[in-house]
Amino acid sequence: MLVVGRFVLAPHLTDPALRTWATVFVAVCVQALPFLVFGVMLSAAITAFVPPSFWTRALPRRPYAAVPVAGVAGAVMPGCECASVPVAAGLMARGVAPPAALAFLLASPAINPVVLVATAVAFPGEPSMVVARFCASLAVAVLAGWIWARFGSTRWLPVPRRPAGHGQGGRWGSFVDSMCHDLMHAGGFLVVGALAAATLNVVIPREWLTAVAGIPVVSVLVLALLAVLLSICSEADAFVAASLTAFSPTAKLAFLVVGPMVDLKLIALQTGTFGGAFVRRFVPLTLVLAIGVSFAAGWALL
Repeated sequence: MLVVGRFVLAPHLTDPALRTWATVFVAVCVQALPFLVFGVMLSAAITAFVPPSFWTRALPRRPYAAVPVAGVAGAVMPGCECASVPVAAGLMARGVAPPAALAFLLASPAINPVVLVATAVAFPGEPSMVVARFCASLAVAVLAGWIWARFGSTRWLPVPRRPAGHGQGGRWGSFVDSMCHDLMHAGGFLVVGALAAATLNVVIPREWLTAVAGIPVVSVLVLALLAVLLSICSEADAFVAASLTAFSPTAKLAFLVVGPMVDLKLIALQTGTFGGAFVRRFVPLTLVLAIGVSFAAGWALL
C-alpha cells in the first residue's frame, strides 16, 4: 500500500487547492483545540466542584434579569467560541437558566479581554472599532437571551443532565469522567466543522469578494456569511478583518460580531451538545440579530 500510494496517489496530493484545504483544516483544528480543552475542563470543574446553590446566589432568580448579568460575566473568561459551548452546557446542568447560559455562550468569545486587545492591535488608532465590537456583541447576546426566555421551549433545548453523585472517585473522579466524555463528544463535531470550513475556503473564489466590496448593504451580508464559513477563532479574526481593506468599517464589524457567535465549527459543536432542534432555531435568530445590530452599531459608532 505504501508503494502504491507513493507512485499512484502522491502526485495528486500536490495540487495547490488540496494543500490549501489541508492547511485550513489543520489550522482550524489546532487553533480551536486548546480552547475546546480549556472549556471542557472548566465545564467539568463546574460540574464536579461548584455546588448548584452557588448559581442561585450568584445570578438573579428571574431569567430576564439573569441574562444581562451572564452576558457581562462572559467578559472575564478568555477563550474562543469552542470553549463557550461546553461551559454553557455545564452551567445549565448546574441549574443556570438556559437564557442566561446562552447569553454567556454568545458573549464570552466576543467580549473577553484577549479578544478586545487583539482587536485594538489589529485596528491601531481605531478605538471605535473595539467599542463597537464590545457593544454590538453584548447587545446581541442579551437580546438573544431575552428572546429565548420569551419564546424558547424546553422541547427545543433539553437541559443537559450530569450525574449528581461523585462515584467511587469522588469529586476528582467526577471531574475526569466529565472531561473525558465531553472532550470525546465535542472533539468529533469540531473535526466535522473544520472539514466543512476548509472545503468552503477552497471552493469560494476570492474574486467574488472584491466584486461586492463596494456595495454597502451587500458587502455587510457577504462578510457576515464569510465569517460563518471561515470559522476563524475569535482571538484571530480581527487580523483577518483588518486585512479586508476594500470593505467598509461596518462590514468588518459584522465579520467580527457574527464570527464568534455563528460559524461552522460552532454550529457542529452546538448540534452535538444541544441537538438539532435547538440549532435550527437559535442559529438563525443569532445570525439575524448579529447582522441587524452590526448595521446599527456601525451607523452609530463608526
